Amino acid sequence: MESSLKPTGNLHNDPSAPGENEYPSGFPQSICDDVPQQKYLCSNCNNVLNEARQTLCGHRYCLACVSWLVSNNNNLVCKMCKEEDPSSESETSILTSDNLFSDAAINKEILELKVHCANQGCSWRSILKDFEEHQGQCEYALIPCNIGCGHMVLRKALACHLEKACPNNMSVCPACCHSLRPIELQTHSCHSLGEEKADKKQRKGKSNPLPGSKGKEYCVFSEVGCTFKGTTEKLRVHENSSHVGHLQLLLRAATTTSSDLQASPLTSPAPGKENRAMDEQLPHLRDTLSGLRLHWDMGLLKGEGELETEGGDGRNSSAAHSLRDDDQVTILLDLGRQIDTLQQRVQISENIISVLNREVEKTQLSMKAVERENQSNQELIFHLEIKVTEQEHRMARKDLVISSMKQCLSAHQEVSYDGTFIWRLSDLSTKMKEAVSSHGNRPNMYSPAFYTARYGFKVCMRLYLNGDGVGKGTHISLFFVIMKGEYDLLLSWPFKHKVTFFLLDQNHREHVIDAFRPDLTSSSFQRPVSDMNVASGCPLFFPLGKLHSPKHAYLKDDTIFIKCVVDTSS
Repeated sequence: MESSLKPTGNLHNDPSAPGENEYPSGFPQSICDDVPQQKYLCSNCNNVLNEARQTLCGHRYCLACVSWLVSNNNNLVCKMCKEEDPSSESETSILTSDNLFSDAAINKEILELKVHCANQGCSWRSILKDFEEHQGQCEYALIPCNIGCGHMVLRKALACHLEKACPNNMSVCPACCHSLRPIELQTHSCHSLGEEKADKKQRKGKSNPLPGSKGKEYCVFSEVGCTFKGTTEKLRVHENSSHVGHLQLLLRAATTTSSDLQASPLTSPAPGKENRAMDEQLPHLRDTLSGLRLHWDMGLLKGEGELETEGGDGRNSSAAHSLRDDDQVTILLDLGRQIDTLQQRVQISENIISVLNREVEKTQLSMKAVERENQSNQELIFHLEIKVTEQEHRMARKDLVISSMKQCLSAHQEVSYDGTFIWRLSDLSTKMKEAVSSHGNRPNMYSPAFYTARYGFKVCMRLYLNGDGVGKGTHISLFFVIMKGEYDLLLSWPFKHKVTFFLLDQNHREHVIDAFRPDLTSSSFQRPVSDMNVASGCPLFFPLGKLHSPKHAYLKDDTIFIKCVVDTSS
């Protein structure tokens, strides 16, 4: 089996569980340098937790384990809860998608565990956070051959396997176009077919002169550097007399091509743009090598034909002997072997690049899947943000309701039902400044409402700190206000009870007292038809000049107390 990490785990022989490779679960305990603590283990597969999820009952599962269990079982009870207490089946022990949440704290601890690579021969050590990335590129991981021969090979040996041992890595003979394995191609021989093709191409080249050449033709070796151009007869003479020069051109072209191949890493092409560039270069390189092979076959064929012709006629015996020389034969054979080797390397490189292109396509598909998942997550986050905003608005409205209820409760707690009320006014200096700077806007203050009895008149006080009417700017003016109450229908009207105001001396020496009886004909003391009647009382209640009197403590700690008493007995 492939040893690169796709963390798998067994599900304790659960009959409803998937197979070993059906989904990734926890990381194997064997990769940990130290024995992992129990809190780091999945309650299902007993491996190190992979994307831990915690249940309401407090136990932890791998995300893949618990997702599979929930999707394939109804009302499944937590395994650990069942082991701890078989008779217990509370709602918190039932595994559902709503009862799971990500355990970020334990995930962070797990990713810092020290681990090592389990592949034989690999010395890699680090932390679990880097483990999966390493397994995806470990040179000692066993992987299947990418062109489907069925063999498992080390990742670092894949290129060598494709070049030398893969039975599916077929190469095409440039002469006969047969598909052969690399080993077979080394011993393959098809000279007759090569010669026949060379003759056909030669005849075709001679029968098709280039446009605008006025009957002149190029030498068949022009592709490797020969610059001769002439009529058919002169071209035949040139080709019959220039074998050595043509062979040197072929050798130089083969050497240049070999250098280009050695300078470029054909056996391990890089991905991305370099890979595509090599893809574009290899067909041109293959065509060039095929041309070299063709020219070599044609040169050899012509050399042999020339030797036979010269031997039959008995002329130019010295040229015939020179072409049969061992050095010339050796050059031809070496050149042929070099061309064959280069063609094989090009074919192997094409196969490797094809494999890499398939890997790139797989990676692109994976990236698209990740992008789709990311888009889905972004949409989910957007919807959750909308819900959070709605909840915040609801909370704000609830806060307003709670604040209003608190104010109502506070007002009810301060309500008096016996006709007596003490009004505390703090931060008086600020309030006085506001009253003085009002410029005729008559700023006034109302006290909280109070009652003359539990079901009696609803009343309050109205205060002008800088005075009102005849007392404006010299006195504090204090008035009595009758408000519209809940029990006005049961009361006797007009209001006729004595009202007494007090400005309390906080040293308990001499309180300021002022009282009045209602004018029964005044609308101020009739049954209210609006929220409150017109205020009536004492516009000259207290001189402002005596407020800071050293003999009395009417103002203390910037606070005064005003008391109102309604005498319901009169």
